[in-house]
Amino acid sequence: MQDPICPLCDRPIPLGVPQSLHHLVPKLRGGKGGPVVLLHHICHKEIHATLSESELARDFNTVEALRAHPRLAKFLAWVRKRPPEFSSKVPGARRRRGNRL
Repeated sequence: MQDPICPLCDRPIPLGVPQSLHHLVPKLRGGKGGPVVLLHHICHKEIHATLSESELARDFNTVEALRAHPRLAKFLAWVRKRPPEFSSKVPGARRRRGNRL
């Protein structure tokens, strides 16, 4: 049996490597029961550190759209050079929400 492939970074997801399901349309924005994709946990964390739930629902609800986002594209170019079992802490949210710092 072959390891599943992360559709975001195109690396295999070996057994025992942190992984998670990503709802292409966030559950809080009507995506409950909608399509999901299996991702490396690090890839999933980067999506949510980059985009808000509203942005995900409105403009980034496909793998192709996520890959086209400039910050995610830069992350993907970096993480593709890492082994499939690579894991790292993703820094806290770097996007600005309203006037909060």
